[in-house]
This record gives sequence, C-alpha cells and structure tokens, in this order.
Amino acid sequence: MQCNVGKTEQVIRITIGSVIVLAGVYYKSWWGLIGLAPIVTGTTRYCPMNAVLGISNCIANSKS
Repeated sequence: MQCNVGKTEQVIRITIGSVIVLAGVYYKSWWGLIGLAPIVTGTTRYCPMNAVLGISNCIANSKS
C-alpha cells in the first residue's frame, strides 16, 4: 500500500475519528464505531477511497 494521506489530513482524520468514537461512548451508541475508519486510515496513511479516486496528498520523498 502506497501512502496517499498527507500529514495534515492524517491529523484531521485521527482527530475527527476520535471525536466520533468519544461521542459514541458518551451517547452509548454503536454508531461510534464508524469513527474507527478515519482513525485507521489516518494511522496507516492509506485510504482506499483516495486510491480509487486517484487522490494522493503525500509529498514524494518526504523525510518526515
């Protein structure tokens, strides 16, 4: 899997995913599990939907 999620997008995905999971816990709803998707795509820096659409926000040869 090739990186297609940039650093800024990674932070946003993990933050939004965490908020969704926490809202699910707070409201005692299974819908909070949806928040796991952006967390996983943010931590792995690979999004299958970005790959299908041909979107890549990674900077080539990044040393970070």
